[in-house]
Order: sequence, then C-alpha cells, then structure tokens
Amino acid sequence: MVQEDGSVVIRQLNFEILKGEFVYLVGKTGSGKSSILRTLYADLALANGEAEVAGYKLHKLKRDDIPQLRRRIGIIFQDFQLFADRTVAENLLFVMRATGWGSKAKMKERLSTVMMMVGLETVQQKMPHQLSGGEQQRVAIARALINEPHILFADEPTGNLDPTVSAEILDLFVRINGSGTAILMATHNHGFLKRHPARVLFCENGMVKDISRKVLLQRFGA
Repeated sequence: MVQEDGSVVIRQLNFEILKGEFVYLVGKTGSGKSSILRTLYADLALANGEAEVAGYKLHKLKRDDIPQLRRRIGIIFQDFQLFADRTVAENLLFVMRATGWGSKAKMKERLSTVMMMVGLETVQQKMPHQLSGGEQQRVAIARALINEPHILFADEPTGNLDPTVSAEILDLFVRINGSGTAILMATHNHGFLKRHPARVLFCENGMVKDISRKVLLQRFGA
C-alpha cells in the first residue's frame, strides 16, 4: 500500500470485517491508518494484492465504478467537511442529489430520518458555523448514513473534539453499529477501547495485525 508520493506505508495487510462488526484501527501517527482507509474507499489506488469492499473488488475497480462504491459506504472525517455556505439540510440534500435521489418527498423523509438518528432534528435550517463541533460531526455522520451504507469508515472522527463530546460521538457510533452497520474507526483515543471494547487492528512497522485490547492498553498505558 503506497501513498501519493510513491512511498510504501503498509507492506503486509490481511483482514476481513464481517457484516455488522465494529473494529478499531490504531497506531502511531504516520503508521498508515489514513492510507488504509483512503484505499478502502478508493481515494488511493491499491498498489498490489486484492481487496473487496461492499461487493466491489478494489484491484479491478474502474474509475467509473468509484461513485457506485461510495454509495454503499459512508465516510466520516476529523474536520467534518461540511459546506460552510449551505444549511445543514442543503449539505445533506446535495449528497442525495449527487447519488441519484430523485423524489423530493423521499429525500425529505430520509433527511428527517438520519437527522433523528443523530439527535439533531431541529437544526436542519442552521448554518454549520452556528453549530458546535460535536453537532457538526453529528451532521457529518448523518450525511454518511444517507444511503444506508454497508460500512462506515471513520478517520479520527473525534480528533477535534473535547473528551466529553468525543465519548458522546463514540456512543452514537455504537448505536449505529447496533442497527447492523459495520464500522472501521481509526483513532488515537485508546480510552474508547475501555468504553466500548471491540476488535482492534494495530498498524506498526508496515504491518497490520489483530491485537487484543488488553495487550494494547498495557503497552500504551491507556
């Protein structure tokens, strides 16, 4: 697995995430966590080997297939990536239009549903700057849920949030996972492993391996 500059980040990678599974992706800064996620949602090309995400084989993926792949997954970033000049509702409706939604009635219904799922039914007409960081991340999560994804890829989703809000966002992910959506979350917050124990993939020295939560917490003193 390589970065855009051609440098090798991950030499050895072999894992499977099952339907409805919750998995943490951990490791030091620069260990390859973001590169793994970017490869899985086809932002970086798979340099060699084979991989399949939501029914799409990444090693055979054509550029025209990327939008279809991304309709089956959800992506959440650390910095929210909301359009600052549009209301919360318009941010989500933009994604719906871009992914082929046509019925205004169904779009309105789905908008209300995902906003209810993240606990923000009343902020649809607000601008992003009128929301707290935690609320903006909840909007980003709602956006990622629009097309009922098979899996959510979350890249340090609480990196810009304080501990209390971070815990609330984790709890939201846990509830979403409980409804059947798989989650792969890259995080530096080892406290999450205590709050919600789950499988852990550990990036180190160009490799990714399953590691027990207990061993990880002992190793890093979390």
